[in-house]
Order: sequence, then C-alpha cells, then structure tokens
Amino acid sequence: MRYFIISDIHGSSFYLNKALDLFKSGGYDYLVILGDILYHGPRNNIPEGYNPQEVVQLLNPLSKQIIACRGNCEAEVDQMLLEFPCLGDYALIVDDNVSLFATHGHLYTADKFPKGPGKSAFLSGHTHLWRLETQEDVVICNPGSITLPKENRPHTYATYENGTFMVKDFQGEVLATLKV
Repeated sequence: MRYFIISDIHGSSFYLNKALDLFKSGGYDYLVILGDILYHGPRNNIPEGYNPQEVVQLLNPLSKQIIACRGNCEAEVDQMLLEFPCLGDYALIVDDNVSLFATHGHLYTADKFPKGPGKSAFLSGHTHLWRLETQEDVVICNPGSITLPKENRPHTYATYENGTFMVKDFQGEVLATLKV
C-alpha cells in the first residue's frame, strides 16, 4: 500500500487542493490525516484560502481512502460534516509487519504510545515542523503542516511505501528519506 500523510490543514482549501493534486497524481491508496482538519485554531492567523465548508466538499468524496485522527482543534460538529471518522485519538495501521501509529501529537508522544505488532512508526503532526528520524527502535515521522508551517519551513507532506518514509515539499523536493 502507498500512503500520503498530511497534517494541520486548518480549514485551508487552497493548500488542501495542492496536497490533493499530489495525492491523486501520485496514485496513492490512502490519505492519512493527522488532525486539525477544519478549524484554524485561536493561536493561528486565518490561513490563505480558509474555507472549512470547501475542505469538507473536497475530502468527503475521498472518505473511503481517508484514515484520520483527531487534532486539538477538532470538535464534534466536524464529525457531523465529515463522512470519515475523525474523532479517534489515534489510528493504528498495520502494513507488512510495520505498525504505523497515527496521532495528532498533543496526547501521545514518540516516547509514550501503545505499540502494535512488528516494527513501530510514530506519525504525528501538531508542531507544524516536519521531522523524520529514528529514536531507539521507533521511526518518528511528522509531515509538518500543509497550511501553516513554522520556522519559515516549506509546506510539506510525507509518504510511506514498502517500508520507506519520505518528507517532501509541494515542489516535489525530497527533504528526508528513512527506511523502517
């Protein structure tokens, strides 16, 4: 399976459209969303293209391909609009003896999370800073934010296929690669 991993959309249809173009053109099987889907959050400026209703319209047709978890900005009303589960604190994806623990990052950390079978990878967003590294025997992957990256970093996403993670920017530059 091929996974396209994003986080921190924060209601921007502008940046979600860019990410979905890459998802579709890349022929990925699943879109993994690590929270903060519709709301921009009180600490963030309103992002370019802020349009939560359009974000709903863009994501719902892909509902059977979406694996999502709750971010710190999700609310019950979001689940009323979205046609895929988005309020779980985490999703566990087991792919060819690798357990991908997908969470937003505000409740679980790479140091403390329930591990699944096989090798472990911890996927989280929340910080808006991409990260790809191994800590002890756990791969840590943060795809950064597609909408509101911090520290003057680019808008980024991650991919996972055949035991390999990549973090890329929207221009297709590979910023980091790591094999599980």
